Amino acid sequence: MQGSANLNLMIKTARKAGRSLVKDFREVENLQVSSKGPGDFVSRADREAERIIKEDLLGARPTYGWLGEETGETEGQDPTRRWIVDPLDGTTNFLHGMPHWAISIALEHKGEIVAGVVFDAAKDEMFFAEKGAGAWLNDGKRLRVSGRRAMIESVFATGVPFAAKKTLPATLQDLARLMPTCAGVRRWGSAALDLAYVAAGRYEGYWERELHALDIAAGILLVKEAGGMVSAIREGDEPLEKGAVVAANDLVFDGFRKIIRGE
Repeated sequence: MQGSANLNLMIKTARKAGRSLVKDFREVENLQVSSKGPGDFVSRADREAERIIKEDLLGARPTYGWLGEETGETEGQDPTRRWIVDPLDGTTNFLHGMPHWAISIALEHKGEIVAGVVFDAAKDEMFFAEKGAGAWLNDGKRLRVSGRRAMIESVFATGVPFAAKKTLPATLQDLARLMPTCAGVRRWGSAALDLAYVAAGRYEGYWERELHALDIAAGILLVKEAGGMVSAIREGDEPLEKGAVVAANDLVFDGFRKIIRGE
């Protein structure tokens, strides 16, 4: 699939940052003897990946705005365009040596996500999409959401809240309603990859609360361009604003969303 100049820039930049992260990931096994501790190590890896991405994207498009996990928000000279970047989604997996983490880069234009990349550098899987041009994997495999229509045959993904997060009771209620109706629920620790897997038909659907736009901006576009459906968990909300999203293939979406909403 031949993408736009912006999409090609995003893919090239994600691969460059991915090489840096993979190099650091190989050092995870030595973290137990790190004098500064594993948390500091991962923070350095995270910051370096964001530095690479920011330098390359804003170097090529200096007028665009920026929203990054490590460096925050900067308004650009062009108020209509903004990069939205999570340089390492799945930090806990990275820290524990589990190869399930990703770089997420999205381009927003006039409040709408128009291009997105989710790069699983550990497995060398590049998921990408542009508005109106479909969703793709690596060198041209077209992504389509799953064709399963029966809830009892469907597998879903979510994130289980941890530490100080406030949404654990609601998520446990979701699980109590959903589990008897489906084939299983997975919690793999990367919202960006969960959405990419919905787009690829590996999951039938995904939901989660208490997220940031950084985590889901690119993934939401992937699902939509792969023929899936996305909405906020609560009626009338916007997923990117509220950080609570439900996504699924078009065949199970309505029933799945009703269960998550407790309707």
